[in-house]
Amino acid sequence: MLVTHTIAELRAHLRGVTGIAFVPTMGNLHQGHLDLVQIARQHGQFVVVSIFVNPLQFGVNEDYSKYPRTLEQDCKMLEQCGVDMVFAPSERDLYPQPQRVTVELPPVANELCGAFRPGHFRGAATVVLKLFNIVQPRIAVFGKKDYQQLYLMRQMAAQLNLPVEIIGGETVRASDGLALSSRNQYLNLAERAEAVFLYQNLVGIRLAIMDGATNFFKLERQAMEVLSARGWQVDYVTIRSQANLAEPTAYECNLVILAAAWLGKTRLIDNLEVLRDG
Repeated sequence: MLVTHTIAELRAHLRGVTGIAFVPTMGNLHQGHLDLVQIARQHGQFVVVSIFVNPLQFGVNEDYSKYPRTLEQDCKMLEQCGVDMVFAPSERDLYPQPQRVTVELPPVANELCGAFRPGHFRGAATVVLKLFNIVQPRIAVFGKKDYQQLYLMRQMAAQLNLPVEIIGGETVRASDGLALSSRNQYLNLAERAEAVFLYQNLVGIRLAIMDGATNFFKLERQAMEVLSARGWQVDYVTIRSQANLAEPTAYECNLVILAAAWLGKTRLIDNLEVLRDG
């Protein structure tokens, strides 16, 4: 496995390489990331993984400075997974001057997580577009855990006519159901035990919908109230259409339940898809 640190170095090594499958990450890898790598291996002939903590997608007072950076450990894991190349650029190499040109996303980027993290998805989309231009992949794999991000990356690829197929990887969970996340390590023992309740809440909503519930606002309110009563600071619990993340009709079949909430100083996100008979 080759580890590259500059754009020039990466381009030199990729010259003439075809069938590239790409997995963009911020490092501090866990099994969820490794599953995305396995998907990339299934769909491409040459797998590239980027590791870059992107300052553009962090807001003021967010955890950019303390976000765990574990490059050596990450590279060992990726090599064992059969990755062909790791691209781990410095901020100076990826942003040699202030990034004044950014990606303008559709209005839904300012809803859900975008409402609580202004500019987050603009920063994420901008760095992903830069990475696409640098790596020139045919396939790119993103996790469904950040459902809104996956939707927006697909929109960007489609509307900017990028020659990249976006593939979504299923959320990987711990044995108790908690979605794996690099930020889970911020949780103390008591918080980690409580954290699974976010997922359990989503499971309850899905069961209610499958049983015929159509008052989505009531389900959302009840879930937020229950979480708040347990000490969570809830950003949102909402039911949306899978197709466009808009508020659905009462009888729409393909739904997704999305949630974001703080447990102590840690912000957790999760989602569950709901497929019901029409």
